[in-house]
Amino acid sequence: MPRITLQTLMNIAAVILGAFLFSIGVNLFMIPGNLGDGGVSGLAIIILYAFDISPAISTLVLNGILLIIGFKFLSKRGMYYTIFAVIMMSVFLGLTQTWVVETNEVMLNVIFGGLFLGLGNGLVIRIGATTAGSAIPARIANKYLDIKIANAVLIFDLMVITIGLTVLTIEQVLLTVVAMYINVKVMDFMIEGMNPKKAITIISKHPEVLSKLINSEIGRGVTMLNGKGFYSREENDILYVVISKSKLTRLKRLIQKYDENAFVVVNDVNSVLGSSFV
Repeated sequence: MPRITLQTLMNIAAVILGAFLFSIGVNLFMIPGNLGDGGVSGLAIIILYAFDISPAISTLVLNGILLIIGFKFLSKRGMYYTIFAVIMMSVFLGLTQTWVVETNEVMLNVIFGGLFLGLGNGLVIRIGATTAGSAIPARIANKYLDIKIANAVLIFDLMVITIGLTVLTIEQVLLTVVAMYINVKVMDFMIEGMNPKKAITIISKHPEVLSKLINSEIGRGVTMLNGKGFYSREENDILYVVISKSKLTRLKRLIQKYDENAFVVVNDVNSVLGSSFV
């Protein structure tokens, strides 16, 4: 019998918490605000408005269909967590459907609905699973079309919200789009991490000096690469360093102070592997 590791327990806890937060977003904010949503939850809300069928039931059925399709495209590990997430989401949608938050301002429903949906989705996707719905086709698009997951989710969700025009007014649909945008931004933030890293490429006439300063002042190691200018044919040492976003401004000032003519390129890095990076 395989051992259950601490990481596995943490992943399970993340799925449970994510499913709960997602359900809070749907039942306490989106539905009371007469708003829709994207993906399967959006279809479930449309079914609720049209036929008075509980989202706890419709999401389980619709997600079950998507899981059958997604099983071919997603890893078995991710699929197992996704199945668990779908079950927990349906359970929490059922448990929280009678919970009420009284608000007299629909924008509160929009903001907090999008926030809780994004937190729930982000927690689950961060461990390699999904809450099914549009997240499954989004992961397929990410795998084969190299489309960012959050952007793919937004595309599929907008397709669903268009269908929502059958039971929602234009104003409700527009407010739903705002909530979905908040959802995507929060989810993107959760997936990429609270402190994304930056990869810095530096071409300078003083690479040795800058390397030592970055090491001593910023506290990061520097990789020195060999390069050659295409037109000048001059060989130059190119510096490459990965730092936390919080240290970026400090690094820029350091480079400008000692070589204001240095050519600097900054790229986003959402994941860094290796025990040496803290």
